[in-house]
Amino acid sequence: MATTYGSTRPTHRVRRPMANFRTNTASPFRHVDLVLVGAVFAVSIFGAVMVYSTTRGPVPPYDSGYLKRVLFFIVLGGGIMAATALFDYRKLKDFWPFIYGLSLFLLVMVLVPGIGSRTKGTQGWFQLPGFQLQPSELAKLAMIIGFAGLASQFRGDLDNNRVLMLLGICGAPMFFVMLQPDLGTTLVSVVVAFALLLVAGVRPRILGGLALAALLGTTLVLTSGVLKDYQKNRLTTFVEQDKAVTTPEERDIRLNLDQSKRAIGSGGLWGQGLFEGSQTRLEIVPEQRTDFIFSAVGEQLGFVGSGVLLALMGTIVWRVWRAAQLARDEFGTLLCTGIMIMLVAQIFENVGMTMGIMPITGIPLPFISYGGSALLTMFLSMGLVLSVHMRRFS
Repeated sequence: MATTYGSTRPTHRVRRPMANFRTNTASPFRHVDLVLVGAVFAVSIFGAVMVYSTTRGPVPPYDSGYLKRVLFFIVLGGGIMAATALFDYRKLKDFWPFIYGLSLFLLVMVLVPGIGSRTKGTQGWFQLPGFQLQPSELAKLAMIIGFAGLASQFRGDLDNNRVLMLLGICGAPMFFVMLQPDLGTTLVSVVVAFALLLVAGVRPRILGGLALAALLGTTLVLTSGVLKDYQKNRLTTFVEQDKAVTTPEERDIRLNLDQSKRAIGSGGLWGQGLFEGSQTRLEIVPEQRTDFIFSAVGEQLGFVGSGVLLALMGTIVWRVWRAAQLARDEFGTLLCTGIMIMLVAQIFENVGMTMGIMPITGIPLPFISYGGSALLTMFLSMGLVLSVHMRRFS
């Protein structure tokens, strides 16, 4: 407030909103990570083009139905990312039990016959009008939020009881996902959980014991009757690629892998050209718009195009890691770390399985594979990362 001499009426200095934006260095809007936003949309558009290339058909008139749905999800996801970025992520520390509890509720309900729908041996979807909701995708993010919320309350003081509580946060959604069964999502969740435990400060001796337990648990799952024979074959084919096939299921799985590797290898350095890949145009590679979409990238755009895609995805991973390092609190660090590991694990697993160096699981390639639940979850995750980054000074 300032007073003008010779007058009894005080004058007020009015600060306009834009003036406050220019002078307030702590304003979240001054710290939007435009590199991350640009990389996310670039990869998403890249994915939309590749989905179109795998679904349009070999001859005119070309089918654009999948492309329109992907573009719709990109627009919707962009709105979700923007709205989440505007939301102060620190408020999640008070509401994480509700978010985590809701995700568990959805995982339980999807297992109920008549409510959840079964596809290719896995009961993991809600059939909604024009859309299939996969709660396991949202559960991965909810697990990260729940872990970060609980661990940040402990402030690095992790005794055995608190470690067990954190393990419970991670283990509950994995248990229900395995009942679907969906081993691929469970494996990604295990990797994320280990990374979060490490960053949270759990002692290496405990982590070693957990790693041994995870190995024994995986062996038990593979040797028990939880998984069907074809599901076990998908997980073990990559280490037995020279073994003679004995069943129709093994033959189909081996054929799928061989066709994927052949498509990638035929692309060479520069690829056969966008929309020109013979394996893609003739729809020889199965599940190419979802699980095996990287084979279309390799065939049509070659080593160079695949490298560009991986560089763009590496940029996203880098910016998420940067946000984790710059976060002003442990909650933000754990949140971004979990999202980063989730991204890396899915990229490595999906690309690896198309080349025969990783187990064949139903893990989508982030921002690229066709699937509304996976794409919207990734946009939501990026919105949380942006929220952490934007509020590092406030």
